[in-house]
Amino acid sequence: MTNRLSMLALVVMLGLGGCAGLPSGVQRAPSQARHDVADTSLAQIAAQSTPEAQQALSGFRLLPDGAQALEARIALAQRAAKSLDLQYYQLAHDRSGWQLLRALRDAAARGVRVRLLVDDLYAAGQDAMLAGLAALPNVEVRMFNPLPVRDAGFATRIVLSLHQFARINRRMHNKLFVADNRIAITGGRNIADEYFGRADAVNFIDLDTLATGPAVAELSAAFDGYWNSEHVYPIAALQAAGFDPAAATQAFSSAADAVVFDPALATTDALGRSGVAQQLAEGRLALLFAPAQVLADAPAKADERGPGADGAVAHRHAELVSTAREEVLIASPYVVPAASSVTAIKAALLNKVHYKLITNSISTTDEPLVHAGYAKHRMALLKMGVKLYELMPLAQRAAARDDAAPRGSASVGRLHAKLAVVDRRFLFIGSMNLDHRSARSNTEAGLVIDSPALAAEVAGLLQRDRLPESYRLRLADDGRIEWISQHAGAEVVHRDEPHLTVAQSLKQWLGQQLVDEELL
Repeated sequence: MTNRLSMLALVVMLGLGGCAGLPSGVQRAPSQARHDVADTSLAQIAAQSTPEAQQALSGFRLLPDGAQALEARIALAQRAAKSLDLQYYQLAHDRSGWQLLRALRDAAARGVRVRLLVDDLYAAGQDAMLAGLAALPNVEVRMFNPLPVRDAGFATRIVLSLHQFARINRRMHNKLFVADNRIAITGGRNIADEYFGRADAVNFIDLDTLATGPAVAELSAAFDGYWNSEHVYPIAALQAAGFDPAAATQAFSSAADAVVFDPALATTDALGRSGVAQQLAEGRLALLFAPAQVLADAPAKADERGPGADGAVAHRHAELVSTAREEVLIASPYVVPAASSVTAIKAALLNKVHYKLITNSISTTDEPLVHAGYAKHRMALLKMGVKLYELMPLAQRAAARDDAAPRGSASVGRLHAKLAVVDRRFLFIGSMNLDHRSARSNTEAGLVIDSPALAAEVAGLLQRDRLPESYRLRLADDGRIEWISQHAGAEVVHRDEPHLTVAQSLKQWLGQQLVDEELL
C-alpha cells in the first residue's frame, strides 16, 4: 500500500506542477507549565479533597456521561486563575467546540495563560477561528504536524499533501485538559458534540477521568514536551500573507458571543455522583486515591524518520495485559491487533485468563475500513480463546434488554472508549486504540491506575451496560462464526454477520486485499 500511495503522490505532484510546503524559520517560544499555583481556587479544592494519608497518591473520578464531561471542562476553565493547557486530536467547529473556545477566551480575559495544542488533520477550515483566538492577549495556539495545504476541505488537503505522506500519516491522538496545573481530564474524548451526547444522529460511548495529585504534574510535563517540540507550528505562522489579526479576533469574538453554555442534562451520572461543577462549587471533589503511572509517547514518534517500533503507550499496554492472572476486560472501538498485542493476548491466555474484548460491529463502527482489518483477525482471536463482543445497533440493544429503548441518550451509537481492566485491580484509560495506527503511527497518552475500586467501577459499567448490548461471538461446530444476541430473554443465533450488506462485504474484501494493516 505504501508503494501505491507513493506512486499516487508522484502523479499528484506532477499534475500540480508544484506543491505546497510549510514555512521555514518558524519561531516557537518555549514555555512550561506554571508552578506558582498553590494560591488558586482549584489548587485549594484539590488539596481540600485529599486526605492527609493520601498526599502521595493521585485522586481520580471517572466521567462516564458526556454531558457532565463537557460541563466539567467548562467549569474548570471558568474557575482557572493562572493557566489552562489543552491538547486535542479534534476540536470541532460545532456547539461544544465553540462553548469551550468561549470559555478559553473568557479565561484569557481574566489573565489566565491559555495554551491550546490541536492536531491538524481534522482542522480543515479552522485556521481563521483558531488564529482569531490566538490573536487575543494571554493565548497561544499551536498546530501539531500541520498539513501544508491550508485553504481546502478535508479530502482535498489530504490529496494535495500526499507528497509528504510519511509525515502527515503520523498524528497526535492525545487528549488532555489541565487547569492551573492541579486538576486534569484525560481519556478518550475529543471536543465535538458527538463525544458529549449532543449530536442529533449518532453519539460516541466514551470515558474520561478527572485527576489530581502527582499524576497532574506528570501530565503537564508531557504536555510541555509536545508544546515545545519541532512538530508544532504557531497558528499565526501558517496564515497567508495579508492576515489581519484584529479582524480575525473580532470575528472570533462575535461567533463566541453567540453561544451559551448549556448545563448538564442530568444531576447525577451513571455512577450516581453529582457533577464536577457542583462539587467544585461545594469546595470538595469526590475522589478515589491510588498510585498511577502516566504514559505518553514522545512527540518524536510523529517524526517520519523515527523508528517503526511500538510506542511507549502500546508497549506498556501490552505489558500490562501479559501480566494478567485472572481476567482481562478490554474496550476498544478499533481492533487490528499488532504483533505485540497478539503476544500479550497469548501470554494472558496461557495463564488461563478470561479475556473479554468489546468493540464495534459493522453497524456501529464509523471506520468500516478498520473493521475490515479487524474481521481478518476475528477467527484467530476466537480460536485463541478470546471472548469477543461487538456492540449492537440501537434497535437490537433495546430488544436485548427487553426495554422500550436502550439506556442513555436515544442517539447513542458507537463505542469510542479505550479501556483495559486487568485482574479487577489495574485500569488503563487513555487515547490508544488496539490497532497498528495507535501502536506505531499516532502519538498516544494514557494512565495505568492501580485501584481495585476504579477497576471495579469500569468493569461494572462494561459488564452491566455494554456486554448485554453486544453480540457475543462464538465458533460453531462447523468452524463458522456465529453472532449471539438476546431477544425477550431468549438466545438468538445469527449464522451470518448481522447487518452486513453485500456492498459492505465487497468493500471489506477489497480493503483486506489493498490496504496495508500498518495504515489501520
